[in-house]
Amino acid sequence: LAIYQNLICLLSCPCSRVNCSFYFKIGACRHGDRCSRLHNKPTFSQTIALLNIYRNPQNTAQSADGIRAVSDVEMQEHYDEFFEEVFTEMEEKYGEVEEMNVCDNLGDHLVGNVYVKVRVRDPMSTIINLSKTWPLLSLSLCPVHSELSPVTDFREACCRQYEMGECTRGGFCNFMHLKPISRELRRDLYGRRHRSRSRSRERRSRSRDRGRGGDGGRGGGRDREKRRSRDRERSGRF
Repeated sequence: LAIYQNLICLLSCPCSRVNCSFYFKIGACRHGDRCSRLHNKPTFSQTIALLNIYRNPQNTAQSADGIRAVSDVEMQEHYDEFFEEVFTEMEEKYGEVEEMNVCDNLGDHLVGNVYVKVRVRDPMSTIINLSKTWPLLSLSLCPVHSELSPVTDFREACCRQYEMGECTRGGFCNFMHLKPISRELRRDLYGRRHRSRSRSRERRSRSRDRGRGGDGGRGGGRDREKRRSRDRERSGRF
């Protein structure tokens, strides 16, 4: 009897549960807190999840006969404006954004989630600041619920069928449907960073060249002093 009791205790212990593969790979699980598997929330991560902050106007604005009241062009303009606003705010206040992705899923655990991979020394302080009122017009000053995400490789988290236009699950797919930004905005956001880095490299290169020039001058003086010393030795003068 004692053996069976110990076995029951062992199986009911939370430490005996296995990790949730969906949460580990995607940073979200449709079962939420009711999941029978463990959701190990990271204490340190470069990826910050801003939960449910993007609202696709095509999913909410429909006419009485079910026809979308927002065109694809208007939707893309709205999305680009949202993306640029969040991207710029994160870079100016918290650090360089390496990657940013927005989910276009419809499931409650993924809808409107924004994942920002940012270079910060103290991600927890960033989470605390983000939890305060977000000063963006597009978000209507709504409080932002944020957390550290275990996602590091978005290639594993996204739905490959969606990228090829073949996902049959639609918006309720459990893998990320990452919404793309326009090519012009991508060039603007990531191109200016590339230009800034190029200018930084040029400045460092010029600085090194000046340093070498200075060392060369000092080195040339030492060489001349050595030649004078050898000449004095040959002539018998010291």
